[in-house]
Amino acid sequence: MAKNEPIRLQKLLSQCGIASRRKAEQMIIDGHVKVNGKTAQLGDKVRPTDKVFVNGKRVLTNSKPSYRYIMLNKPRGFITTMSDDRGRKCVAQLVENVGTRVYPIGRLDKDSEGMLILTNDGELANKIMHPKNSVYKIYRVTVRPSIDEDQLVKLETGIELDGVKTAPAMVHVLHQEPGRVVLEMILHEGKNREIRRMCEAVGLEVARLKRIQIGGVKMGMLKQGDWRDLTEIEVKKLLSNPFVNGKQLI
Repeated sequence: MAKNEPIRLQKLLSQCGIASRRKAEQMIIDGHVKVNGKTAQLGDKVRPTDKVFVNGKRVLTNSKPSYRYIMLNKPRGFITTMSDDRGRKCVAQLVENVGTRVYPIGRLDKDSEGMLILTNDGELANKIMHPKNSVYKIYRVTVRPSIDEDQLVKLETGIELDGVKTAPAMVHVLHQEPGRVVLEMILHEGKNREIRRMCEAVGLEVARLKRIQIGGVKMGMLKQGDWRDLTEIEVKKLLSNPFVNGKQLI
């Protein structure tokens, strides 16, 4: 935060690792943030001298944030949230020994598994999530019963979901046997249950869905349910584009 220069409150909270900017905006709307003793309003700006509190805890606006970047191999059966009032298993339980409060970037639905990035760096989270950056995600998808050329073309050129056509995807058949096909699907959108709904629209049932790569970072051999810190190089590669004209570079 530049000396004496006011910035929007949600940006400050994001820079301090409290939450992503979008999440911070919701916290302000819900009345969880106070500035100099008064409940903050969305659109408020703050200076380094202002006293900012979130849920009664002081935010140290002048301290240099300490960021963590965690890769988790999410198992099936866990929802991508840090708490759940219905008592369901959530990814927070898998990273409770990280030592720092982190938040998931994007989500995998309960029945999906694989690579999930968690961080307290709200700025990076926004960059990865923003559609303009077109961050690619690679999935290994097992479908039933079979697949033909027409279905492949429809998946690659886009499927209309809720009146909006999905962005073009890259789809490759990795393995095929009677009643079962393993696909590699590469997307840069993050719509809710997008792959499952795309497959359903062309008559395919998803038996297993696993994310294996985000940007230029692969999950590799990380065991299911385990997490590890990303390296500095991997953090930079999260925003890199591993494809040019459909050819994998990374």
